[in-house]
Amino acid sequence: MAPHDHRAVPHEDTPTPATGTTLLTHIGTLVTNDPSHGNGALGPITDAALVIDGDAIAWAGPAAKAPAADHRFDAGGRAVIPGFVDSHSHLVFGGDRTEEFNARMSGRPYRAGGIRTTVAATRAATDAELHARVDRHLREALRQGTTTMETKSGYGLTVEEEVRALAIAAGHTDEVTFLGAHVVPEEFADDPGGYVDLVTGPMLEACAPHARWVDVFCEQGAFDGDQARAILQAGAAHGLLPRIHANQLSYGPGVRLAVELGAAAADHCTYLTDADVDALAQGSTVATLLPGAEFSTRSPYPDARRLLDAGVTVALSTDCNPGSSFTSSMAFCVALAVREMGMTPDEALWSATAGGARALRRTDVGRLAPGARADLVVLDAPSPVHLAYRPGVPLVAAVWWAGQRVFGSA
Repeated sequence: MAPHDHRAVPHEDTPTPATGTTLLTHIGTLVTNDPSHGNGALGPITDAALVIDGDAIAWAGPAAKAPAADHRFDAGGRAVIPGFVDSHSHLVFGGDRTEEFNARMSGRPYRAGGIRTTVAATRAATDAELHARVDRHLREALRQGTTTMETKSGYGLTVEEEVRALAIAAGHTDEVTFLGAHVVPEEFADDPGGYVDLVTGPMLEACAPHARWVDVFCEQGAFDGDQARAILQAGAAHGLLPRIHANQLSYGPGVRLAVELGAAAADHCTYLTDADVDALAQGSTVATLLPGAEFSTRSPYPDARRLLDAGVTVALSTDCNPGSSFTSSMAFCVALAVREMGMTPDEALWSATAGGARALRRTDVGRLAPGARADLVVLDAPSPVHLAYRPGVPLVAAVWWAGQRVFGSA
């Protein structure tokens, strides 16, 4: 789900008519992420309304000043927030890693090499099976309020399989990332340099037309700093924008490399030195935190408070993948961020919406202001604080995507 996306979006209920304007009124709290409305970065408006015209927001403000519209939706005092922007997921995969999760919860720690289990299953899966898997999880995320979702390759690790994964992903979202450098596959176990040559050569050449982003897992057991630099620079030379898996399992060069190369995001950011935090604060790279991974691996959580107090832009994402974070719930990640990472409810919500948009270098999503795409969520609660206050409760009452109601009813 991305800008100018012409793919069909699953409709759980009859959508709002695509023609004419729609007024949403009697909104208890409207989160605009437009600070011009005052009261902080969320720019909240109480007793609010907004108008959708086509696929965009045309107006937002106090309900008493709302203009007339062709259609009307009464929010009944419920809160309305921008659709969640999930900037990091791995949805093109085959198989299941239930046994690995069960064993890990019984005492075995997570290691990057577990990815290879999914590589074998993905290579064995049919195109139809992989398409169905991606569609299922996008529908699941949409019902939970996610209206923009990035996803990656990385479970093929051959030229043919990586191209296949990206083509499948591109059938569902424009936010597609080439992650041929996820891990070194078994067939290159004795020649990691040869695999880097493949990734930066024939694989990249074949994959670049199908992706917007290039990514690398810069971590012990995956790719070191020199290898990551070569991969990201090669991707940039082919027109792909860099992002990086950085500092998830240990201290390392990933975060500072991301800032140096002007990457849009450094994702995970669990083990950070003062120099790493300073680099993020002085650069434009977003620190994307993925608390679902720490929850699912019993690992230490990133210190979001440290980053925020240093002035770093923070995003939240699910990292939805079969091995280390098999959740598509951004609301769950908001609750974890508040409980475990030192974020306030307002900060977590901003990071899950506007922060994710910044991590994707998007200005059309993650906010509810005139000109933005009409992606919004009606919560079955008077305040968005309920996302953290009532963890695990299905609070999404309705979802609009590009101006059409795709889930829920009045």
